[in-house]
Amino acid sequence: MFSFREFLGALQAYGKAHQFIIKHKLWKWIIIPGVIYCLLFILGIIFVWSYSGDFVEFLFNLLPLKMWMAELENSWVNFIFLLLGFSVRIILLLLYFSFFKYLFLIVGSPVFAYLSEKTEAIIQHKDFPFSWKQLLEDIARGIRLSFRNLLYQSMYMAAIFLLAFIPVVGWITPLVALIIECYYFGFSMMDYSFERRRWSMRQSIVYIGQHRGMAIGNGLVFYIMMFVPIIGWIVAPCYAVIAATIHLQQQRLP
Repeated sequence: MFSFREFLGALQAYGKAHQFIIKHKLWKWIIIPGVIYCLLFILGIIFVWSYSGDFVEFLFNLLPLKMWMAELENSWVNFIFLLLGFSVRIILLLLYFSFFKYLFLIVGSPVFAYLSEKTEAIIQHKDFPFSWKQLLEDIARGIRLSFRNLLYQSMYMAAIFLLAFIPVVGWITPLVALIIECYYFGFSMMDYSFERRRWSMRQSIVYIGQHRGMAIGNGLVFYIMMFVPIIGWIVAPCYAVIAATIHLQQQRLP
């Protein structure tokens, strides 16, 4: 079920997260992991974009599309296949981002779990007792969920990748891929709040399925921030988890 009201609330939660971070001086928990994320992200983009062109060229040669285009000598056909090649490169970039994102979610799960917990503790004016055992359990839960979401998202992205080769239909595949990316990223950011309530993964999946607008909205702002070079890449991950926590607090979860 998609609720536009929940979607809008997820967007507005980022503004509240910004005010929350300033008020409670949480910058040190954002800048350090953000800089690491930024550097790794830049290196990955350079590598993927450099070799995605070679990959598209290989596919066109494999399917004899270039020979067919040369024989037709039609500017509109060439234009369509130019867009097709660009769509494939964008899909490859999104695929890279999917795998990189989940890797960073796994590695950075202790920081994200702490930020989500600290945000909720400040809002509720109470402290959550620290436990290494519980922290390790939460990290293990986050890793399992990340692999689960990665598997499902990979299947969807594989289907979208194949559709990208269909002229006209392939033009909208980057948009569909982006919506799926937003949904699963928002899912990951929201799950830290579910962990503290000892929800099972099944409970989390059912809740997110009933509140898709919240997940997509959270993920969408994250991706928009990623279009702001350097600064956006540094602050986007931690802003996302704080925004998700604030938004879920407003839902009065049990």
